[in-house]
Amino acid sequence: MRLVGAVLSSLVAVTLAAAQPAKQDPKDKAKPAATKAEQPKKEAAPKKDVAKKDAAPAKDTKKDAKSDTKADPKAEKKAAPKPNPVAESYNAIPLAERIAIQNDLIWTGDYNGVVSGEFGDRAIAAVKAFQKRNGGKETGVLNPPERTALAAAAKPKQDNVGWRLVDDMGSGARIGVPLKLAPQAIQAIGGMRWSSARGEVSVESFRITQPGTTLPALFEKMKREPTGRKADYSVLRPDFFVISGLQNLKKFYVRAQIRGEEVRGFTVQYDQAMDGIMEPVVVAMSSAYTAFPVGGTVAPPPRRKVEYASGVVVAPGVIVTSREALDGCYVTTVAGLGGADRIAEDKGTNLALLRVYAPDIRPVALGDTKAGDTMLIGVADPQVQSGGGAVSSVKARITDTMTLEPPPAAGFDGAAAMDASGKVVGLATVKTFVVAGPMPAAPPPASVIPAESIRKLLAENKLGADGNATNDAVKAAVVRVICVRK
Repeated sequence: MRLVGAVLSSLVAVTLAAAQPAKQDPKDKAKPAATKAEQPKKEAAPKKDVAKKDAAPAKDTKKDAKSDTKADPKAEKKAAPKPNPVAESYNAIPLAERIAIQNDLIWTGDYNGVVSGEFGDRAIAAVKAFQKRNGGKETGVLNPPERTALAAAAKPKQDNVGWRLVDDMGSGARIGVPLKLAPQAIQAIGGMRWSSARGEVSVESFRITQPGTTLPALFEKMKREPTGRKADYSVLRPDFFVISGLQNLKKFYVRAQIRGEEVRGFTVQYDQAMDGIMEPVVVAMSSAYTAFPVGGTVAPPPRRKVEYASGVVVAPGVIVTSREALDGCYVTTVAGLGGADRIAEDKGTNLALLRVYAPDIRPVALGDTKAGDTMLIGVADPQVQSGGGAVSSVKARITDTMTLEPPPAAGFDGAAAMDASGKVVGLATVKTFVVAGPMPAAPPPASVIPAESIRKLLAENKLGADGNATNDAVKAAVVRVICVRK
């Protein structure tokens, strides 16, 4: 954790560097120098003369005024440094590419600053370090072959851990996640949780919006809680804090940022045996983390060009899925089955029916929807959770109002809600944010469309079902639906 601590110190220094010169007036620098030079005169002067001088500076300020006049141009020169042509050259590069360069430099071990797209001395020095190590001229600006070489050097290290920048709709932040090290994703109130199968690594985002929340109070609390946490490095600044140390037998790292009374952050925990793998990952996560991507509020992102949902075979060659997941689709395909035609939809219930060629898939049996425990069976979004196109299941509960608790992970929009007997009692639907504004305190609401609504839509389109009521049958009938937009 020493490396993480050193890097965090660098990140803090980078964050505060721009603010430091503004704290001292240039004239304040000149006056102490003049006072020191005049010290013998002051010692010899009576106290009443000093008082008189302080009271009537106009009579005795020629030397001070002259000293200040000489100091001012120097101070102004310091306050307005000469333009840096190297830094300015980066302004012509798109912001996304500048951020990508900084990310790659982190993974090659050359950069330990904030990933913001701003190229100051630290970022330029990182470029020069990479150029020097690769036998190039240390210009601070990457030419096309060098940019290709940098990406090629960083990519294997990113791929080894499954590095992915994720827009976390639970907390509203943008976070980098090592999906191969923590492939299991669960959405919870206020954030997301990614973890490995045996718990060696976990990443959890959070969002706190209680009135009266202050960063110092949360900082002190998170240094002690949960039980077993012992911080060996911590730093608190007006708008963010970081804490790292041991939590029982695991290493932990917390980063949090505040805006108003809202705090967003993330916590990483990992086995000490994984220190060599996780230290650079934690550095990358800290650098890439963007708590408030759009001015402190998160406007809903535009619908992605490729979006993933789940669907269930409910009649021969017919799949039911979420209508909203198909909104704006130019092409709709079903993984392993090919193209799909939309044959019916119901805006009131948010259901859609797709026709595919699937002679070997038996439909599911529909049951009766009731409040209580359920098993959601779907296919997770590969852009958020690794694991290919495998069908997975997660426990949930259907409330009296047909709400799903907790909401499922991305990709489970259109997943089957199954009861203990193996019957499908409804379809999971995850609401997509479609209006601009501040991010709600809870993640996108999820609910169950009752099985009766599915039966009704099938009957209206003169489609019957010949279903199997077993756990294995439901898993065999759940598919990944892929929407491609222009």
